[in-house]
Amino acid sequence: MEQKQEQQDQEQTKKVVTRDDILLAALKLFAEKGYFNTSLADIKTACGLKTTSGIYQHFKTKQMIAEALFGNILDSLSISIDDIRRRNRKSSEQLREIVDLLFKLTDDAPEVMTFLLRIKVDEFLPEYKPLLETAPFNKIIRILQKGIKDGEIRSLDPLMAYACFFGIVNQTLEMVLTGALDKDADSYQSQVWLLAWSCIARK
Repeated sequence: MEQKQEQQDQEQTKKVVTRDDILLAALKLFAEKGYFNTSLADIKTACGLKTTSGIYQHFKTKQMIAEALFGNILDSLSISIDDIRRRNRKSSEQLREIVDLLFKLTDDAPEVMTFLLRIKVDEFLPEYKPLLETAPFNKIIRILQKGIKDGEIRSLDPLMAYACFFGIVNQTLEMVLTGALDKDADSYQSQVWLLAWSCIARK
């Protein structure tokens, strides 16, 4: 029995985790506990490691893990928005698909949306650009600018149009993530779209 336990301990010690394993474990912990309440030891345990040496092979600090996570999420979102823009000509169609994407992510990958919407990234990544200055959000602003130019969207400052439209979308998704709204995000999607679009649509 002792020999079997020793063998299991040795196997666990030798366990190799990938960079993606670490990022996934950290994402779940950051979403559940917050960045500051999560330690490298917590991440090590979530990865099934006995020591943090397996983490240090990929990341030297917790902040480096958070940087990689934030970068991956923004890159993925940016690629998705590029695909949406290629598929649809009108700004309204592009915005509708972005809303669809955000609602689907909230139901299927709530940790990702929690990281985007609820965790104050600037508190632990102070050198990073504000969210509104990142690539995916710049692309959304360009969609709004095009909608204004084409007459689909009212003549508003694009940032005001963003605040009006995504204020409704993001607040609803935050309420789903916190449980303030007790159904899944998909249940609210149609009415949120109608409300958000009516705020900026040219009458």
